[in-house]
Amino acid sequence: MLDPSVRPDRPLVDVLRSAAALGVRLFQYRDKQASMNTAYAQTLALRQAATEVGGCLIINDRCDLALAVQADGVHLGQDDLPIADARRLLGPDRLIGLSTHGPAQVLEATALKPDYIGFGPIFSTSTKADHDPVVGLEGLRAARALTTIPIFAIGGITADRVGDILAAGANGVAVISAILKAENLEQAIKAFQQPSAPPSRSND
Repeated sequence: MLDPSVRPDRPLVDVLRSAAALGVRLFQYRDKQASMNTAYAQTLALRQAATEVGGCLIINDRCDLALAVQADGVHLGQDDLPIADARRLLGPDRLIGLSTHGPAQVLEATALKPDYIGFGPIFSTSTKADHDPVVGLEGLRAARALTTIPIFAIGGITADRVGDILAAGANGVAVISAILKAENLEQAIKAFQQPSAPPSRSND
């Protein structure tokens, strides 16, 4: 996830290109603080970079911004534009994701039929101060049992937890701080791409 407030000194286009060079193809832009002019300039540059590397760019919250830069889709929160209205605006081909934080919201999302849902926070996170209650891996397993829609886990995710998260039913993870704040960006991305090593066993 691309959020300039997390690491202001690290240009988002550079992050996108570095991640794309390592095989990452799905990117989400989020900036809760920027003016519309600033957000437009940032996303326009990201849209161009994503197109050049064959990546998919999702815009957080803003359907108007997604349309303005011809992004590949939008990720909506519970208080954002309803999915049906977003679909009318964006058309049938763009992706729509929806944030969910508990069983009831997962069931509601299943009925609304977004292309994917974000679920969490799985663990405590410093990126969002007013986040919903932590759901943990058990909450993720319960959510997986309620829907066949792809689930992206979010919240406090570090590379060493990815194996457990995927085993609990997530189709993928959304990561902000663990990558954007890393001293070595490429190293951090590679750590998330490496599957957990299987338990060692000896033949007696």
